[in-house]
This record gives sequence, structure tokens and C-alpha cells, in this order.
Amino acid sequence: MKCMNKHTDTISEVVATMVQGATNWNTELTQEWLQEYVDDWVSFYRKRTADGEVASYIPILEEANRDHLGISIVGNNGMTVRSGDADIPFTIQSISKVLTFVVACMERGLSYILDRVDVEPTGGSFNSIMHLEISRVEKPFNPFVNAGAITVTSMLEGKTSDQKLEPFYELLEKMLDYRPALNVDVYESERDSSMRNRAIGYYLLETGFLESDLNVTLETYFKQCSVEITIDDLARIGMIIANDGENPANQEEIIPRQVARLAKALMLTCGMYDASGKFAAYVGVPAKSGVSGGIIALSPSRARDETLPFMSGCGIGVYGPALDDKGNSIAGIRLLRHIANQWDLSVF
Repeated sequence: MKCMNKHTDTISEVVATMVQGATNWNTELTQEWLQEYVDDWVSFYRKRTADGEVASYIPILEEANRDHLGISIVGNNGMTVRSGDADIPFTIQSISKVLTFVVACMERGLSYILDRVDVEPTGGSFNSIMHLEISRVEKPFNPFVNAGAITVTSMLEGKTSDQKLEPFYELLEKMLDYRPALNVDVYESERDSSMRNRAIGYYLLETGFLESDLNVTLETYFKQCSVEITIDDLARIGMIIANDGENPANQEEIIPRQVARLAKALMLTCGMYDASGKFAAYVGVPAKSGVSGGIIALSPSRARDETLPFMSGCGIGVYGPALDDKGNSIAGIRLLRHIANQWDLSVF
């Protein structure tokens, strides 16, 4: 077997070489080689954390270690690769918007939600009010900017924040086989410092977009963002969404197919704040980021080069709290771009 350079050989060349040179080809050997490559890539891109800064507008998030970087990949076929700082819990933040959108669609119906929240990218900051005022829109642009997410949260059924969030927790429990906990310290820090979100909330209240009490809506929103998860959780959630809402382990439909497919479309077009267009062009996978440094990404099943890993589809979780000026994990994006290109994960 020839000597392989991790930075010059493509993973396709590596796997092809292994197939030619190994008579005892098996899944364990494949995973061993993939693990070595992912470890190398994480080590290489960890250097880019120095180019970013941790989120500061939520005070407690400033305590994160800027140098952390980890990734977890879970395939529909059961193969798992994880590397770097993979065991550090963090709060889900804006990644929760994907799940509350799913829950709202399941509770109220897809057409009801889409009548009240659009599916268009904004090209502006995720916490901007300007686009709402200038455009005089009839509804928020999409459910992943804060105005759209708060509107969706207001449509969750229930009169209290705990009642509104119960189906959210139930969905997580079905996906993960456990119920994640609320990080109370992060929740209180967000509640006490999120003046911009309160301003957005009052604007939505004035324009008639909210369907529940403002304070209850904001309390629910701050809590959903403060649920604590890991990159393994994100990878598993991504795998299920990639598989059109069905858990490949037992073929249980957890999310209706139409809702899961729309969630994927929104993640591709609106999931990375106002860097979504570049991410779609250069990485090419549906993804959603959060200001704690998390990214959930996914790749559906692709009928292309069968020598590449995860051709049956996969979910990916990334954690890297050093952010770029758009609010996305600066090293996490570069790591995802490298892996997506090497393994041909793009949906295009």
C-alpha cells in the first residue's frame, strides 16, 4: 500500500488504494482510516480559532474556550467518527430554531406556519429589525432570523413557556433517547441581557405578528436557546433530518417527510445567517449555526462514488466557539468545507 499524504490525497484516492491493497477489507478498517484523517483535519483547522472571538453579547458565553474545536459524524449506516473536543456540552442557541419550526409545523400545520412566516433569505444580520421596517413585510422573512424565530415560538401551543416547550423536549427525546436539560445560568444571562430581542419582540407585537403574550414568548425563546446538548446530539438530529425525518435505526418517522424536507431547504438557504449564500456555494450542505459555536449539518443519501464514506447520508455536529463576524464558528466552517469537498458531501 502506498504512503498517503493527508493534505494532498483525496479521501477517494485513499479508499481506492485501500480497496486495491487490502485483502481483509472491512468496516472497522475503513473507520480506522477515516478517524486518522479527521483527527488530522481537526488539528489543522484548530489553528483558525485564533482568527475568531467568542460571543460577548450574552455575557456567560464569553467564558467559553476559544481554542475548542470538535466534530461528530453519524452515518445512516451506523458508522460514527468523532474527533477533537467532542465531549464538551454547550447550549443549542439558534440551532433550536430548526426544531421549534418543526414542532410548530407539526402542531399547527405547514400551511398555517408558512402563511405567517416566509422562507426567503434576508442578506442581513440575524438580529436586525431594519429589514422589517424598510420592506414593510407582511410576515418575517424566514424562521431562522430572530424575528421569524420569535414569531414561530409565539405560535407554539400552550399558555406558559413550559407548556410551549414540552413538545420541543419530546421531539428531542425521540431523537436522542434522553431529555436534554436547560442550562439555567445561560438562560438567566440571555434573559437579562437580550435587549435587542426584546426590541424585536415589541416590534412584532406592534405589527400583530405575535400569537401569544410577549413575555411568555420571549421567556420560551430564551429557554429554547439555552438547552444544553453535545455535538453527538447534533449529529444524530442531523442524520434523522437528512433521512427525511425517519430514524434509520428503526425506520420510525419522527418528523413528517414534507416538514423535514422544508427544514433542509431552509437550512441550506438561510441557516448560516447572512453568510448562507457563500456557505451553500462553497460547502453545499444544509446547516444551521448558533452563537455558542455549534453547527448542525447534514448530507442526504447520494448515488455517486461508492468508494466515498457516508454515501448513504449522515448528520454532522461541530463545536467551535470562536466566531467570525457573521456569528458562525470560524474554524468549524473551514473544517466542514474541507470535509464536504474531500468526501463530496454537497447536495448539488
